[in-house]
Amino acid sequence: MKCRYDYVLFDLDGTLSASAPGIRRCIELTLQHMGKEVPDLSDYSRYIGPPLIKTFMGLCGLSEDEAKYALSYYLKIYDTEGECRNRLFEGIPEMLSKLRDSNAKVAVCSSKFQGSVDKVCAFLDILGYFDALCGSDGTGKRREKEDIIPYAMQTLGAVKGDRVVMIGDTFFDAKGAVYNNVDFIGVTYGYGRKDMMEAEGATLFADDVSQLMALLFE
Repeated sequence: MKCRYDYVLFDLDGTLSASAPGIRRCIELTLQHMGKEVPDLSDYSRYIGPPLIKTFMGLCGLSEDEAKYALSYYLKIYDTEGECRNRLFEGIPEMLSKLRDSNAKVAVCSSKFQGSVDKVCAFLDILGYFDALCGSDGTGKRREKEDIIPYAMQTLGAVKGDRVVMIGDTFFDAKGAVYNNVDFIGVTYGYGRKDMMEAEGATLFADDVSQLMALLFE
C-alpha cells in the first residue's frame, strides 16, 4: 500500500496510546504528595494534550514554582505508576506495520518529555515502527506542538514541498499543524474534542483506526 504522505507524525497520548488512566493516576498521586486538593479529573480533554506544567498551573491551580516541583515528582513516579497503564488503541500495530512497509517516514511527535516518549514507546513495543521519536526537551524551547512539529520534520529530513501530515486527538495538535502549514487528521477516538479541533481549522477526521488508514493510504 502506498501512503499519500511523505512524512507522517503521530501524537502519542490519545492517538496511539490509551494513556489517560496512567496520567490521571500520577497527577492524583503528585497532588496528594504535595498536600494539594485534587480537582475533578474525569474530563480527559482538560489535561491530555497540553504540556504538564500548564495542567498543574491551570487545572490544578499551582504556582509556577509549585508546578515545577509537581512536574519533577510526576516524572519520578510515572515509570512505575503511569507507564504500565498504557495500552495501544485497537488496530494501531497493524496500521504502523503498513506504514513501515510503505514509502513514508514516520515519527512520534508528542509534548511529553523526550525520556517519557522513549520509555512509553519501548513499553508498548513499537520502537521498530518509527524513524524518530520526538518529544519535549524540558527547556521550554521545544514544548508546544508548534515547536515539536518542525523539530520532527527536521529530524526526519523533510523539506519544503514534501507532503507532511500531523495526526492527533486534541486542538493542540490541530493548532500546531496549522501553524506549521502541514496537513492534519484528527482522531475522535482519543481524549480531545472534535469541535475544538474544528475551531483550529481541522477538517479531516477519523472515528477509528480503519478510517484513519483510509485517509492515509491510496
